[in-house]
Amino acid sequence: MIEYLPHAAADTPTRSHKTTPVLLALFLGCAGHLSSARPDLHPWTESAVSVEHGLLWQVGSSTPLSYRLMPTQLSWRSREAIGWELESGRLAIRNRATLLGTWVQQGPESHYIGVAASPSIEWWNKRGSLCAYTGAGGGVGWLDSQGVTGSQGQDFTLHWFARAGIEHISSRYIRWSAGVMFQHMSNGGQTNPNPGIDAVGLTMGWTWSF
Repeated sequence: MIEYLPHAAADTPTRSHKTTPVLLALFLGCAGHLSSARPDLHPWTESAVSVEHGLLWQVGSSTPLSYRLMPTQLSWRSREAIGWELESGRLAIRNRATLLGTWVQQGPESHYIGVAASPSIEWWNKRGSLCAYTGAGGGVGWLDSQGVTGSQGQDFTLHWFARAGIEHISSRYIRWSAGVMFQHMSNGGQTNPNPGIDAVGLTMGWTWSF
């Protein structure tokens, strides 16, 4: 018994050193299998929430004032409503609802808050990593009208917009977009004069899908 115990104690570490690499290899193999076994969904089959920020400049002659707008859009896009499989990828149409907050960076007013709806027309490449999008829609909103000549005639305002750009998916949790946007705001002739604002510029955004 006295000779057996030291021999057993010395033998135990040997078995431990041999077993540890085997268990580690099994663990890494199972983890790799589980991570690769999960299929990635196509973007058009998922709902998405995006935040876009932009800078728009006054264009045209609807108002003598030189406006500069900085809109922030919080948008929800539905799963694909209509879609077509193409040789180059997929064409999808999705519903889009937007909460719009605009800081009037240059102009008599200071802010505009509105809601809008539009379709989102998207072409996706075969990998589902790159999208070219466009769409147009409109809605209603409120701003702090100031009664200055050439500015907006009342707080309640109608607006419509058109947008186009690209969206790139770097990973499931990293998606960015860049585009151009045209926005028109006016009160639909409810006051006279009704100058309105026409502005165009660039946008940059980030998207999360679920």
